[in-house]
Amino acid sequence: MTAPILDLHHATVLKDDRPVLDDVSLTIADGEHTAIVGPNGAGKSILVSLLTHFERPVARPDGVPPVRVFGEDAWNVFDLRSQIGIVSADLHNRFVSGNSEGRITATKAVVSAFLASHGILRYGSITDDMRRRAAAALDAVGVSHLARRTLDQMSSGEARRVMLARALVNSPRALVLDEPTTGLDLVARHGFMERVREIARAGTTLILITHHIEEIVPEISRVVLLRDGRIIEDGPKPEALSAESLTRLFGIPVTTEEAGGYLYARPATSPVSPSSSSLP
Repeated sequence: MTAPILDLHHATVLKDDRPVLDDVSLTIADGEHTAIVGPNGAGKSILVSLLTHFERPVARPDGVPPVRVFGEDAWNVFDLRSQIGIVSADLHNRFVSGNSEGRITATKAVVSAFLASHGILRYGSITDDMRRRAAAALDAVGVSHLARRTLDQMSSGEARRVMLARALVNSPRALVLDEPTTGLDLVARHGFMERVREIARAGTTLILITHHIEEIVPEISRVVLLRDGRIIEDGPKPEALSAESLTRLFGIPVTTEEAGGYLYARPATSPVSPSSSSLP
């Protein structure tokens, strides 16, 4: 049996002596496309940091490891990065702001994944195989024509697809999308998520971290609701994304509607009639 991608056992993470993740137990199986949804400050990004070993939880008194990734509780971070692909607006911004104002080509940005760097290729040997695999990854997400273009010459949507190619170049066992469409316009957002759907159908496990319900692609069947560092619901998408559940999550009345396999949520407000809104 394949080990779970992520197995949290009563995991707690403290910041300034305050729990930002509070006694959370969660298992995500291989092949189980999952969305983790919550408002800002819910602790969603801390889960990503546990998965990638950038954060460490409080040690348990019984000695049981609070975090296992692919069945192991101790990973070399560089080895782990080859198993998990990550796309986030934060990573995108680090590339653009940290590499001479984004003057790094798409190919070099993707190749940097082999070296576990953020695009600076001063160290390590770049092989022809790395270049071939980078070209294939760019082609797979539809941006092969941008291979020699620098990130600062691209639209945000194009550059985000380059980040997706970078996340996929090592053929990871899981793809983690942390608020992946932040900063994208409507068209770029749709195009990006349609590529994500293709990746899910091809067999890479998706873990989507978001507070945008409409980002949850139809291929995702499980949703975890996180609020104030605790899981308040975990289950099949129809139940977890019901109006009642989302009202509890966001603390205001929420209504939902479905279209094309996607769910859309908005605050429940009473319509304002023309007569009640007109000036006296």
